[in-house]
Amino acid sequence: MSGASTDKRRNWFDGGGNAYARFRPEYPAELAAYLAWVAPDTSLAVDVGCGNGQLTVRLAEHFTAVMGLDPSTDQLAHATRRSNVDYRCAPAERLPLAERSASLVTAAQAAHWFDLPAFYAEVRRIAKPEAVVALISYGVLRLDDEGLADRFVRFYRQEIGQYWPAERQLVDSGYSTLDFPFAPIAPPAMAIRLRWSLDDFLGYIATWSAVRRAREAGQEAVLHRFARDIARIWGDPTHRREISWPINMRVGRA
Repeated sequence: MSGASTDKRRNWFDGGGNAYARFRPEYPAELAAYLAWVAPDTSLAVDVGCGNGQLTVRLAEHFTAVMGLDPSTDQLAHATRRSNVDYRCAPAERLPLAERSASLVTAAQAAHWFDLPAFYAEVRRIAKPEAVVALISYGVLRLDDEGLADRFVRFYRQEIGQYWPAERQLVDSGYSTLDFPFAPIAPPAMAIRLRWSLDDFLGYIATWSAVRRAREAGQEAVLHRFARDIARIWGDPTHRREISWPINMRVGRA
């Protein structure tokens, strides 16, 4: 990668909700289909901490109505619109829904930020009988090349590891250690699979909170060294490589 292209990518670190919407991986259609299948009916799904609506719009393919809730107006400003989706700015601990109204409540890549006891109390309040609750996360990405994988792991674990918030450990463990006071349902194995160019891959990395914190700590040299190394190993930047993320779920009935 030339110095000029490295400087160009500096702008990615300021992308905000727009970069998040552009580069964050989308959930597979089978995930929403599964959640609709285990729900007692498909009248209303509520996606809490919806961000830019990545799972929300998937749910809209199966539910009559979907509500996407997020405390960030920036994220909601970049959310994908659908006629049967209602986005509202609200925290997980105060859900703007009537009692016993929701057939499904999801939190995708968000539950580690919640006050869980308060969120769970709200889930019980709005859940219909036999409603389904699903905490969803995707694990650390996997690359199709050993050299790329080794360089990525070193960056993720060692070079910016200290800049991840403590809550990141909950995501990496698939929420396995979180309290989950609902009758468990065993979900099927699923994964996100994409074919990305070098720009797609580095754009995604730039959305990480740890990258933002590293930059704020004056560690931009670490970020750009990683970008140069990855570009060298990647080869043709337009070449699309397979990248996958295992999907982890805690699913239960309220």
